[in-house]
Amino acid sequence: MSTAEATAAPPAGGADQPARSPGAVPAWLRLLRSELRLVFRRLRNLALLAVLAALPVLLGIALRLAAPRGGDGDAGSSFISQLAGNGVFLAFIAITLMIALVLPLAIAVVSGDSVAGEAGLGTLRYLLTVPAGRTRLLATKYVAIVVFGLSACCVVVAAALATGAALFPVGPVTLLSGNTVPLGQGLLRVLFVTLYVAGAMAALGAIGLAVSTFTEHPIGAIATVLVLAVVSEIADNIPQFAVVHPYLPSPRAAVVRRVRGRLLRDRLGALHQHRRHRLIADGCGSAQQP
Repeated sequence: MSTAEATAAPPAGGADQPARSPGAVPAWLRLLRSELRLVFRRLRNLALLAVLAALPVLLGIALRLAAPRGGDGDAGSSFISQLAGNGVFLAFIAITLMIALVLPLAIAVVSGDSVAGEAGLGTLRYLLTVPAGRTRLLATKYVAIVVFGLSACCVVVAAALATGAALFPVGPVTLLSGNTVPLGQGLLRVLFVTLYVAGAMAALGAIGLAVSTFTEHPIGAIATVLVLAVVSEIADNIPQFAVVHPYLPSPRAAVVRRVRGRLLRDRLGALHQHRRHRLIADGCGSAQQP
């Protein structure tokens, strides 16, 4: 008789069974805690988090070295031009660049190995004998993937903010619309961007978990998620595929649109700019009339 069965089976005379103490940990919480320990204690996952923390530092150093001769940038490099005036923008630059491949790679490794790794090692059959249910097991693994994705995004943003504060001035944030918001509101927008990217990684992790249940080889599930992310990113840049763009698991395109369109632009400033353009157009139209 296994330990799981011993803890699950009630003793004879169930009426005389003492009530469980209020401080006892529920079974699903023990399973979640065990899964989180498994995810965050693996050297491979810790190495991924270390790489995610090192890349914003290297990016900040490179941009700092290029800052003196980078003053004549074009309008397409608005993030880079804003960085010289405020180190907070390094967080937006880092999260925008790393969401293309690095963050999906980290999520693919963790989600692709979640079930396929257990099946390959032969430990999945022992997990299924625990009286927790397959749905609860998959939900626990998905929660662990979501927590790892949120941790990865927080590591990237925290390293970028620390590097930006060390290498660049920090103060009120100038948005892409030209308006300036206080530093606290700018950091709040950084938090919203982090949560939005974590949500995109959670969606990609759900796909990775689903693929992981169809194979016993983790590398196959990891490769499938990566190929899907890259193909979706390519297809999102092809106008002929505009019909399927809303359904593609392309986190970078969605995040860039939301970040640049909403979080880094002031709606009031954009409205004033739109009205100014309308007034100029109306004035030009009335001047052309006889």
